[in-house]
Amino acid sequence: MMNNKPVKGDSSKNTEALVYDVLIVGGGLVGTTLACLLAESDFKVGLVEAHPVPGMPALDDTPRFDPRVSALTLASKNLLSNIGVWEKIASLRIGPFKRMFVWDAEGTGAIEFNARELGQSVLGNIVENSISVACLFDRLKSFETVDIISPARVNQLSRFEQGLRCLTLEDGTELKTRLVVGADGAQSNIRALAGIEFSEFDYRQKAIVTSVRTSESNQATAWQRFLTTGPLAFLPLPTIAGCDQYSSIVWSSDSERADALMALDDENFKHELERAFECKLGTIEWVDRRFSFPLRSRHAETYFQEGLVLIGDAAHTIHPLAGQGVNLGLLDAAVLAEELLRARSRHVDIASPAVLGRYQRRRLADNTMMMKIMTGFKRLFGERALPIRLLRNTGISLVNKLGPLKNHIAAQAVGLGDDLPELAKTDFSRTA
Repeated sequence: MMNNKPVKGDSSKNTEALVYDVLIVGGGLVGTTLACLLAESDFKVGLVEAHPVPGMPALDDTPRFDPRVSALTLASKNLLSNIGVWEKIASLRIGPFKRMFVWDAEGTGAIEFNARELGQSVLGNIVENSISVACLFDRLKSFETVDIISPARVNQLSRFEQGLRCLTLEDGTELKTRLVVGADGAQSNIRALAGIEFSEFDYRQKAIVTSVRTSESNQATAWQRFLTTGPLAFLPLPTIAGCDQYSSIVWSSDSERADALMALDDENFKHELERAFECKLGTIEWVDRRFSFPLRSRHAETYFQEGLVLIGDAAHTIHPLAGQGVNLGLLDAAVLAEELLRARSRHVDIASPAVLGRYQRRRLADNTMMMKIMTGFKRLFGERALPIRLLRNTGISLVNKLGPLKNHIAAQAVGLGDDLPELAKTDFSRTA
C-alpha cells in the first residue's frame, strides 16, 4: 500500500504501523531536526517528504556550491551537535566566519562584530542546505522509531476526532497520528488544509542568490552593505583546494532592479556586483548560475489547532537580511520537542491545547519581535531623506563604539542569549 515509500521500516506490512504519535510533514532542515530530536524517545515518528530522500553529497575540489545556504548561529550549531549531526556536517564542508562587517552605502556609518570580543572562536557557520539535510536524513535512518515516507504528498487532512488526525496521501494511503506537525515551508500545504489564516507583507523586493569567487580572500567574514534598494550580503563559503575566495551572495533589491540584474549576462552582472559591493574583496572573477525569489513576510494567526502545530517557515517567514529565518525555525523545533518530551514524561496528552499553547507562547514573542526588527531595518535603510540618513549613520557609528551594547546585540544575534531552549545550549545533557 505504501509502494515502498518508508525508507526506514515497512509500514505496508502492518496497519498498526500507519498510526504515529507524531507525523511531521516536510523533510527540510527544520522538519528533519525535529524528527531527530524526538527519535531517541519512545515516540513513534513519521516523516512525510514530497521529494526523494537525498543521499550524501559526493564532494570534490570542484567549486560548485548549493545556492541555498544558511548562516547557522551558535545556538543552531549546538542543537545539531546535541542530536549527533554537526560533526558529520563539519567533516564535509562549512564556512565559519569570525567577523561581521556591516556598512551603510549612503554615508560613513559602519559596525563590526568580532568573535574574539564575545569569547568565541567563530560567530557562526555558512552551511549549504543540501549538506545539512543529507546529514540529518542519514542520522534518521539509524533510528527504529522513525519512518521516512518519501516521496509522498498529502492531499487531505481530517479534523481531530477520537484523539487522531488522518492524513491521506496522493496515492490514497492513510496515515493516522496524535499530532501533525506542519514543517512544509512558506507555502505550507498543511497550513492551507487546516484553514489557518496568515498575515502577509510584500516587501516588493526579490533576492538574488548565487556563488562567486573574488580576487581576494573572503577573510572569514560575513559582509553586508545596506543600499537604498536593499541589502547585499557576501557570506564566506568553505575553502576549496586551498582557495578561500568563494562567497555566497544574497542581493535583495527592489523587484524591478532585481529583474534587470537577472537579465544581465555574467560579465555585466559581475561589474554591477563589484560596484554595489565597492570592490571590498577585489574583483569578481567568477559567478555561478543566479536564482531569484520574491520576498514576503508571513505570520500564521495561530501556530496550532488541536492535534496540529506549525513550525519554521510554515508558521513565519521573514526578510533574509540578517539570515535569521532558519535559525528561528530550528528554535521552534527545539522548543516544540521540549514541550512534547515534557508532556510525555508527565503522561499528558501531547496534542492538547495546553501543551501546544505553551509552545506557541514560548516562540510567538521572539518570532514576532524578529519579524518587526527585520521590517524596521528594511524601511530604515531604504529611507533616502537626508536627516534620516545622517541619524542612521550617526547611530551605527555610535553603537560600534559602545563595546558592551554592541556585544550584547551580537550575542543575541549569534545565539548566545540566556533564554535559549535547553536543547540549543552548549552544556545540554540528556542525563542532566
